[in-house]
Amino acid sequence: MTPVSWDSRERGASGAGSLPVAASRGQLQAELDRLRRGGGTLALVPTMGYLHPGHLALLDRAASMADHVVLSIFVNPLQFGPGEDLDRYPRSLGRDLELASTRGAVLAFTPSVQEMYPEGPPRVRVDPGPGGNVLCGAFRPGHFEGVLTVVARLFGLVRPDVAVFGRKDAQQVALVREMSRDLELGVEIDVAPLVREPDGLAMSSRNAYLSAPEREVAPHLFQALEAADLAFRDGEGRSAALETRVRDRLGRSAAEAGGEPVPSFRLEYAQVVDPGTLARVDDARPGHLLAVAAWLGTTRLIDNVVLGADDPDPRIPGPVQEP
Repeated sequence: MTPVSWDSRERGASGAGSLPVAASRGQLQAELDRLRRGGGTLALVPTMGYLHPGHLALLDRAASMADHVVLSIFVNPLQFGPGEDLDRYPRSLGRDLELASTRGAVLAFTPSVQEMYPEGPPRVRVDPGPGGNVLCGAFRPGHFEGVLTVVARLFGLVRPDVAVFGRKDAQQVALVREMSRDLELGVEIDVAPLVREPDGLAMSSRNAYLSAPEREVAPHLFQALEAADLAFRDGEGRSAALETRVRDRLGRSAAEAGGEPVPSFRLEYAQVVDPGTLARVDDARPGHLLAVAAWLGTTRLIDNVVLGADDPDPRIPGPVQEP
């Protein structure tokens, strides 16, 4: 496991509107006891904050599935490697609480690093297995061990009936679902649709890193996935051909700018995989996932499409969000 840095900053926890906020384990348990005395089911939406419409869609979905919705906001140092963006990851706790209070959440858990890991970096961690070493895991060693460890801890603290995650982080979803099943955690894992900007860019807190020229180019990532999905719908079933379609489309982005200097993508991977096992498949079938990760400047973007899906990913209404 590669080392991570641990800072001592407190997240802070002042409520917004009528949303109760728990910054400590004791406060969390007191609020959960209060909710459970009234009966009903409990949903958890784990986030690292800096909420965007995709997160709000998760809260809406959770509110439709359970009587009480708990939002967690915690930037987890365990899942950041050396040189990654732990210190500069965008944070806006007050704004997040205001947004969550209008979208069905009844409690926000906002622990500090010391509150989440009171004895320091945990010695016992969750091994993600083979699925943690492919796709993003091949480029971010230890990342999914950190993700599963904090999710398991959140499940233990909150003990939800259901937890809602977004499909944009498809590898994370598959591994959390496998963990919950294999370790008999008793938490149903629900997967919400991937939410996009009006121009197709997948909603992400890290989109805030993009410069104006990069933001203009960023939707080409989804356009490359769309082109491959269209080829699949037209009868192309070879995964290698679909993956090549993505690489070629991204490579043409600069050429189509008419010779003007534009930011270019640095592709990490484009692979067709089984959404459950994350294993690459040679022959693409409806329901398989075409997943991609690429750098645009200093920002790492991930995206995916479900090949042959009946319904398109939802897009937020209104103008494109500027960086």
